Amino acid sequence: MQGVAGAVPRYPEGTRHGRVVADDGVELAVVEAGDPGDPGLLLVPGFGGAKEDFADHAEALVGAGYHLASFDQRGHGASDKPDRPEAYSLDRLGADVRSVVAGLGLRDLRLLGHSMGGMAVRRALLQDPALATGLVLMDTSAAPPLGIDSEIAALGAEIALNIGMAELKRVQDELSPLGTPAYQRVVVERPGFGAYAEAKWASLSPVMWATLAVELTTQPDQLEALRAVSVPTLVLVGEQDRPFLQASRDLAATIPGAQLVVIPDAGHSPQFENPHAWLDALLAFLH
Repeated sequence: MQGVAGAVPRYPEGTRHGRVVADDGVELAVVEAGDPGDPGLLLVPGFGGAKEDFADHAEALVGAGYHLASFDQRGHGASDKPDRPEAYSLDRLGADVRSVVAGLGLRDLRLLGHSMGGMAVRRALLQDPALATGLVLMDTSAAPPLGIDSEIAALGAEIALNIGMAELKRVQDELSPLGTPAYQRVVVERPGFGAYAEAKWASLSPVMWATLAVELTTQPDQLEALRAVSVPTLVLVGEQDRPFLQASRDLAATIPGAQLVVIPDAGHSPQFENPHAWLDALLAFLH
């Protein structure tokens, strides 16, 4: 089933739920579906995201012959939420990707990373160039996102730690750095989607948010390092996703042989905002 319009995203019956323990003892909530003998496809959600961000497409991807998996990043969803800032970094998230791959026994792996998930996947692949046989970078960048100010991120971190996530959400909703007409359309047209977004927010660790928001906006530029990527690569981005449009063009121009697909009528989460075009582009690349 390619999406259930009017429903909260849920994985189909038969999806296997479990936990993988990272090398520092943090437990990550995982889902997997499909034959473990099939090529692996690990979908890594972004900052504030959840493993359910890809649930609409699970049946189609499993039906296409993939051992599908996803997980809640540490500090998100049903995964552990350490209260130590040192438990959170992009390098740490890259190591978590590798822990999930090993823990689920994913083979002949295709890796997809969305936004911060793309940054985690980038770190994982630079840590272990043999990790994957295919790479999809979705609405992400090799450097701090354009137009998202590091000083504002630092202010948000102070609010998260000292005032609370409710106040941070109020401020973030006013600024809406990743809000697009496409996203607002989904909120209006898909009953339950707004509540789903609220539930994701309510699950977030303030320590995670404060630590990673600062690193996301101050991280070093790794674009040149990606010239060493030697696996087939697809770069996906929504046409309305201004902070990541040029970054996506740069990724596609730098990674040898990379393809760039700009999804029309979509913003930062094209798997929700233009699901048919997103799935078509992904399957065409995977095949």
